[in-house]
Amino acid sequence: MLTSADAHLVPGLVLTGAAVAVSMLVSSQVPVLSALTVAVALGVVVGNLPRLPERVRPGLAWVARTPLRAGVVLLGLQLSIGQVLGLGAGTVLAVLITVAVTFAGTLWLGRVLGVSRGLSMLVATGFSICGASAVAAVEGVVDREDEDVATSVAMVTVFGTVAMIALPVTFAATGIGADLGGRIAGAGVQEVAQVVAAASPLGASAVALAVVVKLSRVVLLAPLVTGVSLLSRRRATATRPPIMPMFVAGFLATVALRSSGVLPEFVVDVSRPVTTLLLTAALFALGTAVRVEALLRTGPRAFALGTCSTILVVALATTTMGLLSQ
Repeated sequence: MLTSADAHLVPGLVLTGAAVAVSMLVSSQVPVLSALTVAVALGVVVGNLPRLPERVRPGLAWVARTPLRAGVVLLGLQLSIGQVLGLGAGTVLAVLITVAVTFAGTLWLGRVLGVSRGLSMLVATGFSICGASAVAAVEGVVDREDEDVATSVAMVTVFGTVAMIALPVTFAATGIGADLGGRIAGAGVQEVAQVVAAASPLGASAVALAVVVKLSRVVLLAPLVTGVSLLSRRRATATRPPIMPMFVAGFLATVALRSSGVLPEFVVDVSRPVTTLLLTAALFALGTAVRVEALLRTGPRAFALGTCSTILVVALATTTMGLLSQ
């Protein structure tokens, strides 16, 4: 509940609420676009209006911090360690290899292409783990520019959509069946909605398997963010990020809670839309801080990085799942 001391946040909160409503509506009409992606694009548009009132900025700054962290914590309620282990040792190993090599390879490609370290780190995290949610989780522990967040989420949308369309065609051309195709889609595509679309032509069993494989990548969000934070601490000369941010510890706690089996299923069901709402609000607020001029300057190199990273993650998912999950 807001107090009189928080009254200065209200204009930004009202604006964010309206943006979340629009984002959810667009996403419901165009399911391939997640509400998170729509929100960050809408944030960029609003943030570059010639006369955005200054009174909305305190509320937007608050939304970019608190709901973001709360959303990442609640994301853990969607994960169960039992689900991941049920995939089998070969599939789990394939996921670990795909995530690790995609992350490291994207960072290396970023250096080769002359992309800033901050943008490379966000792209590497988003493409290897879970798209926009991963970008939102890691942006607070890495030295980056505001426009890097919007660029990363935009690339998750563009290249995830390309993979979503290309994979079913490839499965049909090569005769890949539901079991292997579902595993490849879950390991190689960024957003959950895109994973579902990529696996759908193979049937319901492929979709179910793809979603579980996808969630097994999300489990790796906490160790990856912690590792990035440790690396940032070594490089920092002034303010150093915590070894493990509190919201990441909260994420691990909610994963443990879900895995314990004591949580009623209706709580898990309710947490899903709440998580989406919180992350959608946060990404809209982050998007308003982006300046289009700076975003355009990184365009060609960022596009090349996204192309190379997409090829890398899909090739790794196909190879590792083909060799290890059978």
